[in-house]
Amino acid sequence: QTSRAPAISVSAESCIPAGLRLGPVPGTFKLGKYLSDRKEPGPKKKRCLPPVFQVRMVRGELVDEAGSSALEWIGLIRAARNSQEQTLEAVADLPGGQIFYRALRDVQPGEELTVWYSNPLAQWFDIPVTATPTHDEKGEERYICWYCWRTFKYPNSLKAHVHFHCALSHGRPFLHHDH
Repeated sequence: QTSRAPAISVSAESCIPAGLRLGPVPGTFKLGKYLSDRKEPGPKKKRCLPPVFQVRMVRGELVDEAGSSALEWIGLIRAARNSQEQTLEAVADLPGGQIFYRALRDVQPGEELTVWYSNPLAQWFDIPVTATPTHDEKGEERYICWYCWRTFKYPNSLKAHVHFHCALSHGRPFLHHDH
């Protein structure tokens, strides 16, 4: 994603087949830099959902309502907070090559498109691949930064924090829970 926390969600208007590739992703690739534990990015104002940007398959290509190709709107696809809500993965043809998004499964009409790094791409960018939860006093899963002890509700929020934001982790590899 090239812009700060888009306030638009991108949803499928028609079925998107598993394996479909979108891209390449334009601009500087910083997927997850502005990911938070909240579903709606940005400050809370009114309780309204973000506008939905719908895309559909036309002659084997994914296009928006105006018929624009993915290059026009691919940066609006939000980072997935966890693997359960993830529909796309970011992949590269070669390490350091152009980045594309690939559908992990058939995406059904009405589903939001969300993306996270493939394991090889995460390793290339030095993004943590795994995050192990702990449980708080209510028994809810939480993910803890082993550098600054900040807690997160979702694993990808922790991974993004460690890579982009945690001042204490910079220059050190990600520690797993057993260290």
